Amino acid sequence: MLAKGRRMDIWSVITLVILILYILMLVFPLFTILIKSFGDPTTGKFSLNYFKQFFSKKYYYGSVSNSLKVTTWVTILTIVFATPLAYIMTTFNIKGKSAIQILILISSMQAPFIGAYSWILLLGRNGVVTNFLKNSFNITIPDIYGFTGILLVLTLELTPLIYMYLSGALKNVDNSLLEAAESMGCTGVKKIFKVIIPLIMPTLLAGALLVFMRALADFGTPMLIGEGFRTVPVLIFNEFISEVGGDDGLAAAISVIVIIFATGIFLLQKYISNKKAFQMSALHPIEAKNVKGIKNVLAHIYVYAFTIIALLPQVTVIYTSFLNTSGRVFVEGFSLKSYSTAFSKVGDTIINTIYLSGISILFVVLFAILIAYVTVRRRNAMTNLLDIFTMFPYIVPGSILGIALLLSFNKKPLLLSGTAFIMIISFVIRRLPYTIRSSAAIVHQISISVEEAAISLGASNIKTFFKITLPMMLPGVISGAILSWVTIISELSTSIILYTGKTRTMTIATYTEVIRGNYGVAAALATILTIITVVSLLIFFRLTGEKEITM
Repeated sequence: MLAKGRRMDIWSVITLVILILYILMLVFPLFTILIKSFGDPTTGKFSLNYFKQFFSKKYYYGSVSNSLKVTTWVTILTIVFATPLAYIMTTFNIKGKSAIQILILISSMQAPFIGAYSWILLLGRNGVVTNFLKNSFNITIPDIYGFTGILLVLTLELTPLIYMYLSGALKNVDNSLLEAAESMGCTGVKKIFKVIIPLIMPTLLAGALLVFMRALADFGTPMLIGEGFRTVPVLIFNEFISEVGGDDGLAAAISVIVIIFATGIFLLQKYISNKKAFQMSALHPIEAKNVKGIKNVLAHIYVYAFTIIALLPQVTVIYTSFLNTSGRVFVEGFSLKSYSTAFSKVGDTIINTIYLSGISILFVVLFAILIAYVTVRRRNAMTNLLDIFTMFPYIVPGSILGIALLLSFNKKPLLLSGTAFIMIISFVIRRLPYTIRSSAAIVHQISISVEEAAISLGASNIKTFFKITLPMMLPGVISGAILSWVTIISELSTSIILYTGKTRTMTIATYTEVIRGNYGVAAALATILTIITVVSLLIFFRLTGEKEITM
């Protein structure tokens, strides 16, 4: 893959090693699923039976239609809510802005199924708000279950992701462009649609893709609140895990169809983004201004209302964790019984979560630094291929990756199923792109002349990297690592397939307790997860001196 006559240096060796690891841990498992999907269950020969079975029954292809419906609407709604939120927070002086930015971020950093569980407690058939409105005002609110509930949970959960993308993009918009537009009579809403949105369109599309893929891959939300509204991750899980009527070959075929569909969406987004891509440097960045009158009032109402609603699930969970509970029944008064039970009953899951996530994030940081550097600075056939491989986790839903790993590493000499190592592999593969993205962005900003100057003074390539480049990369690495860490500790869709009793994490324990109806214990575990998330963010802000995270 190297040019003819080119010597293999240390960076070429590093690239080759990482490439081999990707082939073994990602490409090979996905290839295994592909082979499985085309196999006859009795003879093992090539067959299209699984695909015929899928397209012949609405039970199967209807789930894909449901997933497409959910992901499309969630993507549209997150854009609708996040765009004005990012614009207001960037251009208006909002009171308590720093605190609000942190709260918006915290609202998104929990497993979506916890949001589903919270909204059931609030708006379910026996929910707090439901009973209050019915008993006090004789008002019966619409059913929260099914498509409506899934849409509500995922929209509130994923809007902050788009918000973070757009906030970063708006900071790169030169204010002189907006001033020029205003001087030509383009103001207000017209300015937003004619000038600002076209300028941030590539970033908007990138954020929309991430939201689309996250919504497509989510397993816990439709499982808890879907009530018959079956989506692809639930269908795949049931086909693979079910002891009655389950078929891993059919699960593999469905996985292949989903990967092809997701790849098509990804390539379409890339094509549109490349057509609209351009360089933008903000010599005079947008500055937040004091606005008076009705605009100021409406801006504050919008920001505060969204923040309160987005935080409501976590506030509900924290409140519930201190209630006296007996299964699904809430007894009068408060206590720490739920926390006591959580630590005594599933305390090992807290240790597992910290242990597995800690090891995973070390690998994420190591690989992200190396991959970001070689794909930006050492462009060749190998690094281009590596760059492509690093994008696959965006496309492959977690449940599919879990099945792929389990099918590939369930026999000697690569018997990894049931071990902590297979969990770590899944965490690293799925969450590595966050840190790679932020690390690569920093490398692009570092002038290559700095490295060339160090080399010209006698420093080796490796010494230059560790002494010059790496210290300059650290802010981007830390930013991506925090996002990777938070998503690892809240991971469910992959680990629900790969875990055993010895590798069960807090997210799995929380999900299990919700399913069993132990709401108090589930709330206590979810609250502990929230505390870990908040502490992680505080460490990030302390280390970087930042007051927000943008992407």
